[in-house]
Formats: sequence, C-alpha cells, structure tokens
Amino acid sequence: MTSNHEHAAGRRVVANIGLSLDGYYRRSGDEGIAYLGDAEVGYDQIVRTIETATTAVLGRVNAEEFLVWWPSVIGTEKVDPRDEKYAKWLVAAEKIVLTSTLTESPWEGVRVVNAPAAELIAELKSTGQGDILINWSASVIKQLLAADAIDRLNLVVAPVLGGDGIRLFDDDNPLTDWKLVDHQVSGPGVLALTYDRVR
Repeated sequence: MTSNHEHAAGRRVVANIGLSLDGYYRRSGDEGIAYLGDAEVGYDQIVRTIETATTAVLGRVNAEEFLVWWPSVIGTEKVDPRDEKYAKWLVAAEKIVLTSTLTESPWEGVRVVNAPAAELIAELKSTGQGDILINWSASVIKQLLAADAIDRLNLVVAPVLGGDGIRLFDDDNPLTDWKLVDHQVSGPGVLALTYDRVR
C-alpha cells in the first residue's frame, strides 16, 4: 500500500526511528538493533521524508554523533547517494538541539534550547515552513508522543526481538489513532511503515 503522502496545511512534526518487533530502539549495553543499519527501505523512507522537511530537532546525545559524522560523508568515495543526500540536507537545514546540559552551541549554525520538547515544537509550528524532522532522537520522540505532538511517525521495524533494552512506547502514552499511509518491505523482512496521526 503506497500513497502520494498528501501534505496537510501547516508544518508537520515527523518522527523517524528504527525498532525491533517488540518495540525496542536500543538493546541493553547500548547495542543497536540488528538489520536496521542496512535496511534499504529505511534509506528510501528518510530520503522521501527530507523532501518536505526544513528543520531538524535533535537530542544532545544524537547531536554529538550526527553533527560530526554526517557532514563527513559528503564527497566520500563510494558513499551511498541516499546517505549523501541526507547529509547535505542536514548541513543545510535549520538545526535545533534540545538539551539541559549545554548553555551554548558547540556547533556552528546550531541553536541549543533548554525547554520541554512540546514547547519548542509549538514555537516552530507557529513560524517558518516545511516539516520538522526528529530523526532517531528517541528521548525527543518519547516526549512528543507523551504530549501527542507528532503528526507523522516513520518506523523501520526489524524482524528481531529486542528482549531487553529501552522501549520507544511508554505505558502511559495517551490513546491516539493513526492511519497507515505507506509501507514497504525489504530483503530480510525489514518493514518501513509511515503512519499519520488522525485528529
């Protein structure tokens, strides 16, 4: 089932993250989820997402990795064109890091904010244009799920059981309805699922 991803009026908040079948985004010992790193459908999903996104919101931990590593892949020999496209998008996009530990940005062209995620998102949605992307920053995504402040949820689901680690979905999240607007499957059974919040 695919769709043309019709764009609603206003800025959407789009969260993008990978999970195990049982909902873990990180295994115990800070180990990633198998299959997600090479999931072709995940690559394609993020490239579609950045076509309409203009702002990246990151948690501090992700920012420390993303804002160093991604720019370094631009122009690298044999880099996947989708990786390079995302890297170029991230460099050009408005970038905001949510943090309670930094008072000024160590990265050029990046704003740091110490505020609840939902408060920042409300500010961003009232100004500017283009979608707001939270890519793999689980701490930010979890806050926004709790505040019912996500409009589109991109999940890349690996055919493994996490067994132990950190789950994305908390038991006390509000009851919300979602509509599946796109799904793709690749190689070893990795699913790329796109859900829009039904309001």
